[in-house]
Amino acid sequence: MTAARLPLRFVLILRVLVAISLSCVVLGGCAGKGPQPANLVSFKPSARPVVVWQVNIGDAGRYVFTPAIHANSVFAASNRGDLVRLDAANGKTLWRLDTKAALSGGVGVSENMVLVGTSKGSVLAYDLEGKPLWQSRVSSEVLSAPQAGGEFVVVRSGDSRIFGLDARDGSRRWEYQTTPPPLTLRSNPGVIVIENFVIAGMPAGKLVVLNLANGGLVWEAIVAAPKGDNELERITDIAGQPLVETARVCAATFQGRVACYDTQKGAQLWARPASSVGSLAADDLSVYLSEDNGSLVALDRNSGASVWKQDKLSARNLSAPLAVKDYVVVGDFEGQVHFLKFEDGSFAARIATDGGGIASAPVSIDKGKVLVQTRKGGIYAIAIRRK
Repeated sequence: MTAARLPLRFVLILRVLVAISLSCVVLGGCAGKGPQPANLVSFKPSARPVVVWQVNIGDAGRYVFTPAIHANSVFAASNRGDLVRLDAANGKTLWRLDTKAALSGGVGVSENMVLVGTSKGSVLAYDLEGKPLWQSRVSSEVLSAPQAGGEFVVVRSGDSRIFGLDARDGSRRWEYQTTPPPLTLRSNPGVIVIENFVIAGMPAGKLVVLNLANGGLVWEAIVAAPKGDNELERITDIAGQPLVETARVCAATFQGRVACYDTQKGAQLWARPASSVGSLAADDLSVYLSEDNGSLVALDRNSGASVWKQDKLSARNLSAPLAVKDYVVVGDFEGQVHFLKFEDGSFAARIATDGGGIASAPVSIDKGKVLVQTRKGGIYAIAIRRK
């Protein structure tokens, strides 16, 4: 079978055709005869979320954008080509520029650079005042935020290749690629650059750690090995960013497992069955993940044992979670933002945005506020206050 990358919606339709039951995990919402989104349950709020400020920067199209926080500013982008810098305290626009490109991945930001990617495989670099620095090309569309680290910019293309570009001029320094399986999910897992390493989740359940200087493989682990009677059942991609901490790195696969490994040598610390297309979050006690069926799960960070499971959001296409203060925060396909108590997963609060789906994980900004970006282009800074 020829290698191909299928949209997740198409993968799910095919699975129905072969009579395999699978929850809909399309970021934009389920339709047709698939699992119907759970109705929002009533509960007595124990906290009060408040929109501190909001702006609209333009539609996300079929892509997923994540705001970036740096120097008391929020950097955000839209599919139509807008790139903005906002004051994190009040949402005031500090500058806004038209990149004149169909953006598809972003935003990455460092001490001196703002980075976005385009649907035609270009990487665009600007300084913190919005002045263009350079453009570079990779092998295919850029679905996630390019990341800067030292003298390198690291970017992942839609065909799962990872490129190390020179941060000064965008010239290519190295490239890492593996042979993809016959079918993979269309996702935006991106990369993480930390110290002298690049960490990425790959198709077929591979977690890789690369040398930032040359792209060489430091170690790799198989979070979940493909299994099943056909290529659809064998999809076990890591479709979300790994969770990286000082001593360990964790990742979850689609229809496979979630596992944590020793950062230095890649030794497995624990693993348990799971199916997720998003990144993970953690606090001092637990690791949190949104499963593709809409359940939000908390696992003991040291053993992987189940702590709690919230299943009242089934088929609502949850974003990846954020752990902030006493809450775990997720968005859903209707733009609802849910605040759950970290100790038991019960609902603490809920607030609506503009009705556009929230596909990327909420982001923490100053003084415990939460930032979300909707598919309609709404940027919302939300504070949570006890009742």
